[in-house]
Amino acid sequence: MSAIDWVVLFGTLGLIVAYGSWKTRKNKNLESYLKGNNAENWMTIGLSIMATQASAITFLSTPGQAYESGMGFVQFYFGLPLAMVIISIFFLPIYYRLKVYTAYQYLEDRFDSKVRSFTAFLFLMSRGLAAGITIYAPAIILSTLLEWNLQLTCLLIGLLVIIYTVSGGSRAVSLTQKWQMAVIMVGMFFAFYYVLDSFPTDVDFSKGVDIAGQLGKMNIIDTSFDVSNRYTIWSGLFGGLFLFLSYFGTDQSQVQRYLGGKSLKASRMGLMMNGILKIPMQFFILLIGVMVFVSFQYNKPPIVFNQGTIISAKIDQKRLEPISAKYDIVHGYKGYLLSQPSVNEDPKLMQTANIMQGLQSDLRDTYKAEVVAMDPDYEKKDADYIFLHFVLTFLPAGLIGLLLAVIFSAAMSSTAGELNALASTTTIDFYRKYWARPDTNEKKDLKISRWLTVGWGILAILVALTAGLVENLIELVNILGSLFYGTILGVFLVAFFFKRVGSTSVLIAAIIGQVLILTLHLLTVIDVIELSYLHYNIIASVVVILTSMLIESLTNQIKTQE
Repeated sequence: MSAIDWVVLFGTLGLIVAYGSWKTRKNKNLESYLKGNNAENWMTIGLSIMATQASAITFLSTPGQAYESGMGFVQFYFGLPLAMVIISIFFLPIYYRLKVYTAYQYLEDRFDSKVRSFTAFLFLMSRGLAAGITIYAPAIILSTLLEWNLQLTCLLIGLLVIIYTVSGGSRAVSLTQKWQMAVIMVGMFFAFYYVLDSFPTDVDFSKGVDIAGQLGKMNIIDTSFDVSNRYTIWSGLFGGLFLFLSYFGTDQSQVQRYLGGKSLKASRMGLMMNGILKIPMQFFILLIGVMVFVSFQYNKPPIVFNQGTIISAKIDQKRLEPISAKYDIVHGYKGYLLSQPSVNEDPKLMQTANIMQGLQSDLRDTYKAEVVAMDPDYEKKDADYIFLHFVLTFLPAGLIGLLLAVIFSAAMSSTAGELNALASTTTIDFYRKYWARPDTNEKKDLKISRWLTVGWGILAILVALTAGLVENLIELVNILGSLFYGTILGVFLVAFFFKRVGSTSVLIAAIIGQVLILTLHLLTVIDVIELSYLHYNIIASVVVILTSMLIESLTNQIKTQE
């Protein structure tokens, strides 16, 4: 990295942190700290909602996901617009009428304190782990590719977030996220331009799309009913609907973003803005990944993208050279085929290019297997490194710093929203509920909330420092959420729509639903069954609803007989 990249990177991050801290430095009570005095307009709400969800993982993993698997991941978001409509109609009016700080306060009003505490605890479990992952994800990749110290990178991201989140609370999070999203989108448009600029002169965007389609990367819709297939139109519409209902309707990290709105209308408009723009945004990010794939059909990619981890005393480079040599030959021949003017009209040429692409992938796998045999600690899944490798290789000085600022900004915006929500839930649903003295004052509560933010920030950093790299980080975050979201959503759906079900029935049903999902996930991990994590949300929600209704009916029958 050049000096100008360092200036752009730290200048951008410093300005965002300073702006958020200064603009919101006068919080005097808990309402201003946790809800921003309900001062946010609909655009700030919409951008804040998008920024909270769009962590650094989105901008690191999603292009890599598209590079390896194509555009099909966009189906994951197809249930989002409908979820925004349902939340706007049914969830939001209740939250505003009760003037809650957290979503879980409503559950005590509807059921009792045990149900409220159980669902709040599930949220703290899932979001507490996810906060660490959103710090760890960019840190592991940046530290590997840039040869930075992993622990120091985690600390840098975590400490920057803690500074302005503790200082300004919810409003600082929302205001900084607005500017972070601006930086993110400007950076991604620049990246897209330079991806296209890396194509040969006779290959334009249209031809790039054709080549990607011929090589199987532009298949957007999958209508199959295979439950083991994670991304189909059905899993997106139904599994995604339940996931997003729970995430945006009951996850405090999102609920807190729109509870700070000026009005019910402003919050609704912010949610609908997210529903309208999220799918195009994800489509664009996936398209960048596909275009990187096209670029690397002509510009030779490394045989593995996390190169930094194979430079060690354990690796016998001479043993790997024959595989690398074959890889170079196959890539060169494939590039020659694709450079032929008639490639899009000649099925035989494209079929041969497809065969070469498959052979190239096989050689990558063989190379990684050899490295693992020499160094069992080597992590061979490297999709999360692809986009950043392109940035470091093809972007000019200055823009590299901007794209790194994008990744840091995304990590900070998502983590800030999570820490703010974790502190709010702990303060309102546990501290003020069970431990605060009756004569407690606003200043003390504000101080406690700030210290809880620091505490959750430290815990997130500790999780980041001890996390391990997995196959794909964006899937890991979604899996973590799906393990708990379905149960929480089921409780809220019973609360909203099944008025005859009581607290004991729904609590027992929620415990049963949560145990079932954890069991199913364990069976999936050890390959006893095949089940997409998107189905967890549907299964848990339905189990909670049906089981609570059954328990309530049996209880009423027993009471009648007595």
